[in-house]
Amino acid sequence: MGRGRSEIKRIENPTQRQSTFYKRRDGLFKKARELAVLCDVDLLLLLFSGSGKLYHYLSPTVPTVKDLVERYEAATHSKVWADVRQERRAELEKAERMCELMEKELRFMTVDDGEQYTVPSLELLEHSLEAAVHRVRSEKDRKIGGEIDCLQNIIRGRHEERYGLCDKNFLQIWPQLAHSQAWNNGGEGGGSTPPSGGGGLELKLGFN
Repeated sequence: MGRGRSEIKRIENPTQRQSTFYKRRDGLFKKARELAVLCDVDLLLLLFSGSGKLYHYLSPTVPTVKDLVERYEAATHSKVWADVRQERRAELEKAERMCELMEKELRFMTVDDGEQYTVPSLELLEHSLEAAVHRVRSEKDRKIGGEIDCLQNIIRGRHEERYGLCDKNFLQIWPQLAHSQAWNNGGEGGGSTPPSGGGGLELKLGFN
């Protein structure tokens, strides 16, 4: 019985998928070399792996990849290299314009004594400087306000900790103070409770 045809689908196991990729890649490149030699054809094979790594094969009869791409452009009446060069040229021109604009603004902000400025240009420079100073002051005020709020929170927290510690210590020493007060009063009022409402503590010292 013949072997059944397996279903072509993505291999889920990463190790098995990588192993299959290397085997099929080597087989594909071998077939490409055989085709180029046996049939005397010009061939370019480009292959990107799942990780983005490039593998390519170029038949010995083709000097460079560029030559074969130019032949492809001539045959298909398309511009592969031209589109890439045009995009890069546009990006370079945009970057150059931005650099020139920034240099111009920088020179304008320094107010070179050797330059001849008109009154409108000086007024524009004045407005630009005022706007910049306003932004700097606003940012400085925001930073100072944030630091003040942070310090106030720290001070408030320390005050709460101190007051809480004072209350805790007062409740701890109150039985001793009450006992001492009762002893000084001749043993009267043996049971006392801490004063409520935040009133002061009154002690009678000495003998009656």
